[in-house]
Amino acid sequence: WSTLSIGLGGMVGGGIFAVTGLTVQITKGGAPIAFLIAGIVALLTSYSYLKLTLSFPGEGGTVDFLNRAFGTGIITGAANIMLLFSYVVLVSVYAYAFGSYGSGFFAVAEQGFWTHVLASGVVVALVFVNLFGGSLVVRAENLFNALKLVLLAGFIVVGLITPMEWHRLSPESYVSPMGMIAGAMLIFLNYEGFELIANASKDVARPERSLPIAYVGGVLLVIVIYMLIAMVVVGHLSFAEVAANSDNALSVTAQQFMGRTGFLAIAVAALLATSSAINATFYSTGRLAFIIAQSDELPAQFARSFRGQHPAGTVVTAVLALVVANFVPLDAIATMGSAGFLLIFMAVNLANVRMARQT
Repeated sequence: WSTLSIGLGGMVGGGIFAVTGLTVQITKGGAPIAFLIAGIVALLTSYSYLKLTLSFPGEGGTVDFLNRAFGTGIITGAANIMLLFSYVVLVSVYAYAFGSYGSGFFAVAEQGFWTHVLASGVVVALVFVNLFGGSLVVRAENLFNALKLVLLAGFIVVGLITPMEWHRLSPESYVSPMGMIAGAMLIFLNYEGFELIANASKDVARPERSLPIAYVGGVLLVIVIYMLIAMVVVGHLSFAEVAANSDNALSVTAQQFMGRTGFLAIAVAALLATSSAINATFYSTGRLAFIIAQSDELPAQFARSFRGQHPAGTVVTAVLALVVANFVPLDAIATMGSAGFLLIFMAVNLANVRMARQT
């Protein structure tokens, strides 16, 4: 269960709150299908991760897989740094979502200002938390994940049993196949969290049994969750309403059938999910930069330790994320993140093919 929880916590993070509205804008009634397409790509990639993790367990994860398959050098180093930058973009998405849902508590005229203040504030605050009080947040992570999943389950169940406009989910509301694929690629970053399982694999008991459940079972479960969330949003908000509230579409949807209580519940879920995801990503990027630096693909400063942490990678990630979150539109941020992870996962799939005899 703990291994499955890592995957679920990584996948059902801040991304679903951030880009669901954008996805519905692009794909209209076909949003659930777009989530399915992205999920199938993630499912195929999770098989490669499963085979590689069973053969090469350890903390290195993606970096280790690429280095083993292709050796250390310019190309592998560039891929590893691309992975690090993709995490920068991921933090930016989470921070923007935190600001968007948090700004909903303020007057409409002030929401643009508060979106940027809250997005910047949560990044700065969590850098310090990660460096000086990370153990406390780690202990709270499981609680945050459980509460987030309970609130989203309530959103799905109540949304589906409340009368909604099912006709908006009919094929007549679909966009072209290329539009559907474009929407799927935009939201692919929502699924990237399963790769965190590889980093925790050395501590997994009975990996031959636990890892298939965590990888394949986790992705399948998240596909269902995402498709149901998309159905609820499309069924309760018109496409014009989604366009007007794309940054916080889930909380506005909840308000349609649960009133102010629903809005507050989903806003709280979004704040918990995005803040915990930012903190977890900071921890991962610090460790990732440390591993890359050990391969001489980053300056030696990234391999230094402070209070058991690796602050250089975390601080650089935070600074870059602040710039991206405040000066790049959300759709462009999500596109960059998805493109980065798609390229990395393609490389991991090639690594699995290259080392097929060993896996």
